[in-house]
This record gives sequence, C-alpha cells and structure tokens, in this order.
Amino acid sequence: MLAQALPRPHGEAPPALRGPNHAWLERILLAQRQGRSCLPVRLGLEDAAYAALIQANFPQLAGQYDSAPPQVPERGALRAELLELRRDEWQELRDLLINGRADREPFEEALACIVAAACLGGDHLWRDLGLASREQLRELLEYNFPRLAARNTHNMRWKKFFYRQLCEQDGGYVCRSPSCEHCPTYHDCFGEER
Repeated sequence: MLAQALPRPHGEAPPALRGPNHAWLERILLAQRQGRSCLPVRLGLEDAAYAALIQANFPQLAGQYDSAPPQVPERGALRAELLELRRDEWQELRDLLINGRADREPFEEALACIVAAACLGGDHLWRDLGLASREQLRELLEYNFPRLAARNTHNMRWKKFFYRQLCEQDGGYVCRSPSCEHCPTYHDCFGEER
C-alpha cells in the first residue's frame, strides 16, 4: 500500500484515522516524488504553503522534501516553469475549485492549488495527480469541493468539466461546440477513461 511507503513516527495514526485528505495528500506526494505525476516541485504550491502542508501532515519529512526528488529534478524544474507560464490559467482553475470547496478541512485551499497545477498536465487529471483511478479523484473532489463536483451531472471528464465551467463563467475559454450533445468530439469529454 502507498501509505506504507512514507515513514511514520512511532504512535502516529495511520492515514485512514487522520482523514481522507491525509491519505490523498500522501498518494499525491509519493507519486510526485516517484515521477508518476505531472506536478512540479512543491506540488505547485508556494514555498510557505508547501512547508506548512508537509509540517502539518508529514512532520517526519519536513526537512527531507525541500528539494526536487532525486529521480526527476529536470522534469520538476520544467513543470514549475510551465506553471509560471500559465499562472493566469492556474489561478482561474484554483479560484473555481476554491469557490466550490466544503470549508471543513484546513488544506482545501492547498488541494485546490495542487489540483489546478495538475490540470496543466497532458493526461487524465487522476493520472496527472498520481492517483490510482478516476474514482479516487471523484472522491477527493466530492469531499473537498462538493458544490463544484455536484455540477458534473453528466460524468464529464474532470479537466474538460473544469474548463467548461470556466467557459460558461467568463467566456474566456472557447468550447468546440455550443452543445455537448452535438459536438463531434463528444466521446473525448464523456465516457470511460483508459
């Protein structure tokens, strides 16, 4: 199990007892450190936010996770550069997520930043986050951003859904078709992900 890959001090509660966000953050962090996600160094968070996230959730790792993972330093730097180039887009995605948050956990804003950074990757969002399945992503989004997740009534792929929401919100992103049902690429947005 992934949770066993990060060391825990004696007596620390397992992630299941700490809440679902701890387990999701552990999976995301481990995948990023192993080069199995598109996330840059510090998961796309500012230095202080990243340090607070690690200290609160994985204090035993606080000094160890300050730099790029040894397996992927070049990719991490390139991903951080991409995030900077697309900062406005990232901000809009982050704001969309924050506006739909549950307001029950202290790190929902950090998760919004991390999910927004993963949206800039080129694969399915669950893969870009390093999660095991779309189901895990759905659970993460429904738990942390329930008002936003509830609007995905037709099970649209999450990245496409977020961009569609931004399109409807501001008209800033142009969707290919005025109606999904008539769009020639309907199956790119809906249906099974492989």
